[in-house]
Amino acid sequence: MREKTTQIIDEVKKVIVGKDEVVRLTLQSVLAGGHVLMEDVPGVGKTTMAVSFAKTMGMDYGRVQFTPDVLPSDITGFSLLDQETHTMKYQKGAVFHNLFLADELNRASSRTQSALLEAMEEGQVTVDDNTYYLPKPFVVIATQNPSGASGTSLLPDSQMDRFMIRTSMGYPSQDSEIEMLANRQNGANPLSEISPICTLEDILQMQEETSKMYVKYRVLKYIVALMDRTRNHKMLARGGSPRASLALTAMAKAHAYMTDRDYVIPDDVQAVFAAVMCHRMILTPEAEFKEITAEDIAKEIIKTTQIPKE
Repeated sequence: MREKTTQIIDEVKKVIVGKDEVVRLTLQSVLAGGHVLMEDVPGVGKTTMAVSFAKTMGMDYGRVQFTPDVLPSDITGFSLLDQETHTMKYQKGAVFHNLFLADELNRASSRTQSALLEAMEEGQVTVDDNTYYLPKPFVVIATQNPSGASGTSLLPDSQMDRFMIRTSMGYPSQDSEIEMLANRQNGANPLSEISPICTLEDILQMQEETSKMYVKYRVLKYIVALMDRTRNHKMLARGGSPRASLALTAMAKAHAYMTDRDYVIPDDVQAVFAAVMCHRMILTPEAEFKEITAEDIAKEIIKTTQIPKE
């Protein structure tokens, strides 16, 4: 089943040009059973990335363009009186898809943002004291504009912690942008040429295989040592929670799985550390004053934390 991961990446790259690392991290998050936050300026391909993965992986896809007037019930669903039976009937919300794209999530109200918490953590929603389970697999890919952009508000820390990784597309290189333009000559749309590589059953099987990857005790010690560094770093007001440790372990397993290994090594942890941790780190005022970024701190922690010996 692992060979499908290479096929998925190759298919997505037909549309997303020059962003191989972002594509790999997104697929690793799906294999790890996590959710993805894409933070960037408008127009760099965040939505196109989500649609590409949905089509390539044969996932039922839904999207909500978040605005201040989107209500929590639009996401989770609501109960409606059936005029024929005179009973309350549940109407599913927009979240009931295998892949749910929350476009510009940080433009929504805090109540609407919070409506996603239970779905992301538990794979279910509760409406009028009734619980409704979401389809499996279930993945949220949320996009947000940079903090301070017009009409945006900060996502709550509890919600940020539910995203397994945060990525950024960034502007393409000149060569990549030329290739993108060339691929769309004469009205062509690369999205229409994408073929499904796998089924939902294949995704679930790959997720199960990923979860069973072996992690040595020394690697677990290394993960905890990294977490401890974030919690005691002088430039961080808050570091990684135990949920972050679980996310880092899961992503390291996914990285090892896609590297065609049956076990996790420290290199796997290092490769995904920044993507897992940077959105969870809260900088001190001193760090912000000195213009030190979470990415800078992540690199320093990786460089200075000793890997436990066998």
